[in-house]
Amino acid sequence: MDAQLLTLIDLQGFDTRLAALEAEAARLPKQIEAIHAALGEARKALDAVKTKADATRKELRTKEKDLEVVTAKRTKADGRLWEVKNNIEYSAVLSEIEAIKQEKARGEEEILGLMELQEHLAIEGREAEARLKAREEQARQDEAVVKKKLAEVESELTSLRADRDSRARELPRPLLADYEKILKARSGIAVASVNSSAVCGGCRMAIRPQAIQELKAARVPMLCENCGRYLYWQESA
Repeated sequence: MDAQLLTLIDLQGFDTRLAALEAEAARLPKQIEAIHAALGEARKALDAVKTKADATRKELRTKEKDLEVVTAKRTKADGRLWEVKNNIEYSAVLSEIEAIKQEKARGEEEILGLMELQEHLAIEGREAEARLKAREEQARQDEAVVKKKLAEVESELTSLRADRDSRARELPRPLLADYEKILKARSGIAVASVNSSAVCGGCRMAIRPQAIQELKAARVPMLCENCGRYLYWQESA
């Protein structure tokens, strides 16, 4: 097989592998970002519970103070029962006491509801903290694995690029430039095989019988008449 064609085939192998590694190198940092994002959501969930718990505590204190005021009003109203001078005043004070009793009952019910909510939020907060702690540990492990993989990919990329560049220097500059132009224009595939099916491995168009004979002879690099890729003959397994 022509030496330049062999070099082109090797370059295609290098470039196919490089494209896969570069895609992996681009994907892995996004995977780390996803790990951090998931951890951030767990932190937000815990913060939301804490915020709600703080608001509930403040509201409970307010309601308790309000109840103290209502209780004082009830005590004062009870005392006024002994000061009234006629039935009309007595009835008015009794009505006031009844209204205060209802207000106090509502306040006590609200306080009870807030206390129950506070207990529920305390449990929810402990569970959210436990989930966050577990996710932080898992995130550390996952990130370490991804970073190790990324380092391996970057190391292989460096080595492979050096090998590829060394091999590429064996081609005449015009031929190398043409190969790289086709590589870019044809989605990373500049060299395609042809086997007994007699079709281009790149565009799947049929190859002329005369061209098949020339491919088998492999004296010089040939281009597909349809897609412009370099072709080489590959015996069927």
